[in-house]
Amino acid sequence: MAYILIADDDELIAELASQVLIDAGHACGWVTSAEDCWELLQKRRPHLLMLDQDMPGMSGMSLLRRLRQSPKFYDLPVLMFTAMSGAQDEAQATFAGAQGYIRKPFDPRGLTLRVRRVLAQRSDQPRHKDLQTYLQESSGFTNGAVPTARRMV
Repeated sequence: MAYILIADDDELIAELASQVLIDAGHACGWVTSAEDCWELLQKRRPHLLMLDQDMPGMSGMSLLRRLRQSPKFYDLPVLMFTAMSGAQDEAQATFAGAQGYIRKPFDPRGLTLRVRRVLAQRSDQPRHKDLQTYLQESSGFTNGAVPTARRMV
């Protein structure tokens, strides 16, 4: 079971998607704006965020960029959830850091499979690490120790 947050200004779509995911065994909630989503993320980190690309106020794409620049949410899995269509919209979402793209209206089975796929990709990765720790570990700097240069003789 995963905790999934949906941010979509269309309450009917958000409620339908939420019910499909609950029926699939996940805990799911939804908000109707990117601003409310950001506020809720500060209180609880979901396993997956489904984000409408085109919302009034802050757009989903703006929130996605904000997440990717955040030390706290840089690695949060995001599926863009939108009625927009076209390869350019999908490429823009992928370039901004989304793990996938679901078009509305959605097929309940397709939604469930896509969510399961994204969650499975994350299951083999360790839990979230803050960005500074991740960068230190991936560059070889651990426990605050700076590697020393070795002189070749």
